[in-house]
Amino acid sequence: MTTHDLPIGRRVARLRVRRRMTQQMLADRLGKSKSWVDKVERGARALDRFTVIRDLADALRVDPVALLGRDARPPAAAGAAVDGVDGVRAALARYDTVLAGPGGRTAPPTGELGRRVVHAWLTYQHADYPQLLRALPNLLGDAQRVHACGGGDGAAELLVQAYGITSSVLVKLGEGDLGWLAADRAMSASTGDPLLVAAATVPLGQALRVLDRAPLALTATIAAAHRIAPSVPRDSPPHELALHGTLLVQAALAAAACGDERSARELVDQAAGIADEIGDGHDRHWTSFGPTAVELARVATAVDLGAGDEAVARHEKVVGSDDWRRLPAEHRAAYLLDAARAYLQVGDPLAAGRALVDTERIAPAEVRLRPVARTLITDLLRGGPVPADVARLATALGIG
Repeated sequence: MTTHDLPIGRRVARLRVRRRMTQQMLADRLGKSKSWVDKVERGARALDRFTVIRDLADALRVDPVALLGRDARPPAAAGAAVDGVDGVRAALARYDTVLAGPGGRTAPPTGELGRRVVHAWLTYQHADYPQLLRALPNLLGDAQRVHACGGGDGAAELLVQAYGITSSVLVKLGEGDLGWLAADRAMSASTGDPLLVAAATVPLGQALRVLDRAPLALTATIAAAHRIAPSVPRDSPPHELALHGTLLVQAALAAAACGDERSARELVDQAAGIADEIGDGHDRHWTSFGPTAVELARVATAVDLGAGDEAVARHEKVVGSDDWRRLPAEHRAAYLLDAARAYLQVGDPLAAGRALVDTERIAPAEVRLRPVARTLITDLLRGGPVPADVARLATALGIG
């Protein structure tokens, strides 16, 4: 097998050795940890951002094409940018609502804005990202206007949610920097209300992780979780406990990304205790938190820790439950990408391919628009012949 035919992680390892560099030496050049380099080389961490691939190539003194392989294009840029991202970027760059003051464009009624925010969340949960991107610029502008005009107690929460939706979809589409900006705006809008701060910290943690700032994500999510932790759990409303549990899940994922296995497992165990206490159905903050969501998080943390065998065993158990089918399409499809990574870790490309095909069946945009999915398909193609349905998917995405 030639270097071009290897998975990208193994190509990094081979090129590093040729340069007579240790993992620590490469990590120091990148400003990363040795654990991060090790995960990349083992395939436990996907390289789905071209900026990271370019930095790796610079550190290894090679052209990025040497890492991407002869038939691959940059994962986040195989074709034109996702339609609608530029419109959201422009909306986030506007300050006319703040500068115009009360005399600017009339704000919609708070109730109407609330219904639009709910519709945006539902669109996200159905993984209709193109439609959501088209709606977000106007939604952000109107949410800013309602908040600036003092639209009542719910105005700040609606603005935080609008920014949160924006951050979540941008992170999925490989726009980590822009997603971080939206999450930071949510944090600013939430100041003074611990629950709103906690809700804003969820997308912030996700954005920091995708930007390879897992230690910062861990610090932020732990702090927010502790701030709203009830002294007597049974005295707190279920939706507040669900938000607390969601932050613990996000902290566990950040700890796993840091290579801190002990903390990751302890945090997800704490989240599981809360989930078992309150059950499902307390989703005011659109997190889908509950026992099943925590089990999916266990799989994701195991994948990030490189424990592929554990991840596969847990995955095959959880997807057989009825509760799995009740989760939103976005949640299930995004999780199946983690499952595909787990199967690749244990050397089962056929099962990884099935997971990707199932992902497209549940939510096509999760495969067709997400850089991490392109990376997974590219790795499958490099491993040799693939089943017809995986080949069809690769052809549809222009990979091959």
